[in-house]
Amino acid sequence: MVEPEPAKLVMSAIFSEKELEKDLILELQALFGQVQMVSPRYPFSHTSYYEKEMGSHLSRRMFCFKILIPEDRLVEVKLKATAVEDRFRDQWGRRRINLDPGVLSLGRVVLATHKPQAHRIYLGQGIYADLTLVFREGEYRPLQWTYPDYASEPLNGWLRRVRELYLWERRKIKEGGGMGCSGA
Repeated sequence: MVEPEPAKLVMSAIFSEKELEKDLILELQALFGQVQMVSPRYPFSHTSYYEKEMGSHLSRRMFCFKILIPEDRLVEVKLKATAVEDRFRDQWGRRRINLDPGVLSLGRVVLATHKPQAHRIYLGQGIYADLTLVFREGEYRPLQWTYPDYASEPLNGWLRRVRELYLWERRKIKEGGGMGCSGA
């Protein structure tokens, strides 16, 4: 059996309260190690899905972590991310942060979600894998169900930069330069 190469751990955070960000990053680093790249804040305006619970003027910020993880750890990572969301809930039990972890590999970006859909594969423990983007002809390409912000710039461009970093890290590992895999 051929084991797949470890993938780059990425995480989306949707929130409106910017003052939560510092504590969120500390929490994520305690669980997943060093945050290696952080995207700008992107307005989260493609849907109003989270507004009732989290308010308006939402932003999405992307993080990638220094570690590489086996793709089959995505369930564990999503469960940990959900626990972080729970720790940030307000006094009425509403989420103030939505976290969606994923794995970025040479050929795709796969996100973890609790929401079942026909195109999502059940991984166990209430977690589904959502094939969000595939890499073809030099760029990540959306599928018919890809979230609109992942399908467009600037978020898609940020993911391409993470992929370039991932390519460099894979070369260093193959040359014996370390940067090994972690169990998350």
